Amino acid sequence: MNWFEIGMMGMLAGVIGTGAGGLLSILVKKPTPRFTGTILAFAAGIMLSIIFLELIGEAIAFSGSMAAIVGLTLGMVIFYFLDHYLPHHHTVTAEDTPFNSYLKKGTLLALGIGLHNLPEGLAIGSGYVGSTELGLSLAILIGLHNIPEGMAVAAPLKQGGYNYGKIIAVTALAGVPMGLGAMIGAAIGSISNNVLGISLGFAGGAMLYIVCDELIPDAYESAGAHLSILGIFAGTILGILFTTWF
Repeated sequence: MNWFEIGMMGMLAGVIGTGAGGLLSILVKKPTPRFTGTILAFAAGIMLSIIFLELIGEAIAFSGSMAAIVGLTLGMVIFYFLDHYLPHHHTVTAEDTPFNSYLKKGTLLALGIGLHNLPEGLAIGSGYVGSTELGLSLAILIGLHNIPEGMAVAAPLKQGGYNYGKIIAVTALAGVPMGLGAMIGAAIGSISNNVLGISLGFAGGAMLYIVCDELIPDAYESAGAHLSILGIFAGTILGILFTTWF
């Protein structure tokens, strides 16, 4: 696949993910926390398998353990700063707030999530340079990860009086930067094996931060420890089968 095609795949993952979250916020009044938390835990298990069986393993194979460690560190550090300096939350409280405050909150969340999607796109692009199967797996998983983010954007917009068309449009647009990130990731990863190894390590670090900072804590808060552990276990098993069979 060329850079443009990889960029389009990244953009589709972002737009479909956040857009689906916006649509779900309209169709489903309030999914049960136990169900949502279990799904997040399941996704965390799959991501953990791909991080350590695919991304880190391929980074080491392409350019050695030091490049993998450098990339992993960059991914963790960059997402740490993004998480602390940009608005990025999965839950929105339903406090009694004026409509314009809801709209401001929704707009800020959309901006923050859009900026987060740029480095997530880098991970997808780097994965595609490693192999088409790895890139597609990352696109699907990160797209699924974007669904609750789309719901977080849609909730205050809905409270602020946006019609359904505008809600879906804003949430979908928040996923567009992922396409640019995927294109950049593919371009950078194509420079050399050493750069590809660092890029794959970066993708692993970015996903590891997402799993540890967002998916697992949100799962425990929503579904409790036992269901979360079960979800992580099931996702890890599926991830192992997926990475070894395909």
